[in-house]
Amino acid sequence: MDSLMLASELAKRPVVTLDGEAVAEIKDTVFDGAAGQITGFTLNGRGLLAGPLKQSLPWSSVHALGRHAVMIPGREALAEPAAVVASGEAAHGAVPGAKVLTEEGVEAGSVLDVVVAPDGRVVGFRISATEAFVHREHGRNSVFVPRGEALAVSGRALVVPSDAPHFVADDLPSFTTQVEIFAARATAVGRQTFGEQPAHGGQRTDVGAAEGKEHL
Repeated sequence: MDSLMLASELAKRPVVTLDGEAVAEIKDTVFDGAAGQITGFTLNGRGLLAGPLKQSLPWSSVHALGRHAVMIPGREALAEPAAVVASGEAAHGAVPGAKVLTEEGVEAGSVLDVVVAPDGRVVGFRISATEAFVHREHGRNSVFVPRGEALAVSGRALVVPSDAPHFVADDLPSFTTQVEIFAARATAVGRQTFGEQPAHGGQRTDVGAAEGKEHL
C-alpha cells in the first residue's frame, strides 16, 4: 500500500495543474461517511487571491493526490461548490470530534483525524481512545484504528468493527501494515462466508484460528 495521509495534512496543500500552474490550495476535505471516500475539497485562493474561493474540487477531477500537491488536469477541473458539498451523505468538517463506537456498542473514543489513501479511500481514523477500547501503554493517548468495509454512521457516531482493537497502531508507518493485515483478513473471511475452498484444496480454515494468528 502507498503511503497513507492524514486529512489534516491536506489543508493548505497547493492544487496544481499538469502544466505546473498553482490555481488554489486545499481549505477543507469533504467526506462521504457512508461510502468511506473523499467527495472533494473546498478551496482557498493563493497569494493576492487568498481566502475562500467560489469553486470546489470534486474528487472525480483529481489527477493525483501527492505528498506535496494535489494534481488536476487543468483549471476546468474546478466546479461549483454544490458539486462537492451538496450531497446529503457528505460530512463537511463533521468527522473530527465524532464519537466512535464498536459494533457491540463499546465506546472507543472520539475522532482526532481521518486517515486517507492516495486513491481517496478512508482507511481509518486517529482517535482519542478510551481504556474500554484499548489498554493504553506508555501513556499513549491516541491510536490509529482501521475503518471497516461496512462502516455504519449513526448521527455523529462512527461504528468500527468489534475486532478493531487488534489492529490499532501508534503511528502511520505501523498503521499501514495493520491496514493491510486487516484488509487481508476481511477478504479471507468473506471468501469463507461464501464457501470458497482454500487453494490447496483441503478443508476450509477455521475463522477463529485464523483470527487468533493475526491478533498476535
